[in-house]
Amino acid sequence: MLDYHIGAASIARSLASYLINILELFPVFKDNIPKWIGHGEDIGDVLSINVLAPILLVLLTFILCRGVQESSVVNSLMTVTKIIIVIIVIFAGAFEVDVSNWSPFAPNGLKAIFTGATVVFFAYVGFDAVANSAEESKRPQRDLPIGIIGSLLICIALYIGVCLVITGMVPYNLLGEDAPLAEAFSSKGLKFVSILISVGAVAGLTTTLLVGLYVQSRLYLGLGRDGLLPLVFAKVHSKYHTPVHSQIWVGLVASVLAGLFNVHVLSHILSVGTLTGYSVVSACVVVLRWKDKTNSQVSSSAEREGIICLIAVALCGFASGLLYRYDASFIFLILALVIAVGASAALVFRQVYADAPGFSCPGVPLLPNICIFFNMFLFAQLHHEAWVRFVILCVVMVGVYAIYGQYHANPSAEENVYQRALEEEAL
Repeated sequence: MLDYHIGAASIARSLASYLINILELFPVFKDNIPKWIGHGEDIGDVLSINVLAPILLVLLTFILCRGVQESSVVNSLMTVTKIIIVIIVIFAGAFEVDVSNWSPFAPNGLKAIFTGATVVFFAYVGFDAVANSAEESKRPQRDLPIGIIGSLLICIALYIGVCLVITGMVPYNLLGEDAPLAEAFSSKGLKFVSILISVGAVAGLTTTLLVGLYVQSRLYLGLGRDGLLPLVFAKVHSKYHTPVHSQIWVGLVASVLAGLFNVHVLSHILSVGTLTGYSVVSACVVVLRWKDKTNSQVSSSAEREGIICLIAVALCGFASGLLYRYDASFIFLILALVIAVGASAALVFRQVYADAPGFSCPGVPLLPNICIFFNMFLFAQLHHEAWVRFVILCVVMVGVYAIYGQYHANPSAEENVYQRALEEEAL
């Protein structure tokens, strides 16, 4: 949830900046728009005033409060626009590629690739929005796998295409940091493509922001319904059938962050939260399979043993990442891998797993274990500052659960939703 709050604020500020850049293409606006309107007026190291970003968040929050159908129309139009522009960018840039710029192909080595993958990991989290909106899907067993895998494959193809084109057009060490695509095409005399890129950036950031706000409100809805947060977050509007209270809260928090703070300082923890969040989800998939909803509960000793094995896999992944990062002896890396394999084997042969109905994760527990291991491996590649912030935030979140969540949790909420899904599927 914190990832989405900070991410929404960061994206809103970037969107505001791009909109101002487009306006400044017209002579009447050139150098006449104050920084505090869209680019941000820094006040010290933390505060940064931005007026346009909160306005954009309020508008998108209003659209989402009106209902999924209205927001999906805006999202679809923006998505089609940005995909068309990205494809145009790839084809236009392909004719300007100099293959000598790709040699050497990995100039900073394999470690830099892992570090880069960790930093940009948050760019790939959009596909989990499909899973978080499962309750509003008519045929989740069919639609969810297509939506998740399809969106991920399309994004991978477009990302790789853009990266190959931009690094082929301009040597990687000469690329700008703020707007590398636009600068690369401008350097080749393709100004019209630079304008298209700015329009595509606006469309892309708008859809990302729209989906992020949408998903976040559904997370609050689920936690409120389960009693882990106050019940007000679970209330749904009688006319629009949307969690209006959750949606307004999400928009409000993001607006405050985007309007007042330099959120780039906080953005370092985005990938940390995502990596650990996906690891926890993977562990939950394994744990939930130990419990058969129609028969007996798993024994406490077997459950403890299984949790210890899951923690061992996570620690081995983190240890492997640290050993690789700091050039430790290869023997220690092999030892960590052997322990992780042993823990996975214990989960396979010493636990009994129930068959999950409908659409479910395949390859349990091996696939979730692989996910946990590699997520923690990437986690170890981040800066120490990100680790410290993550520990502090974990303490705060555990405090929220200890003070409120554990006393108001409603375990039957999950069962009721689960049972309703089975009944609707039968009908």
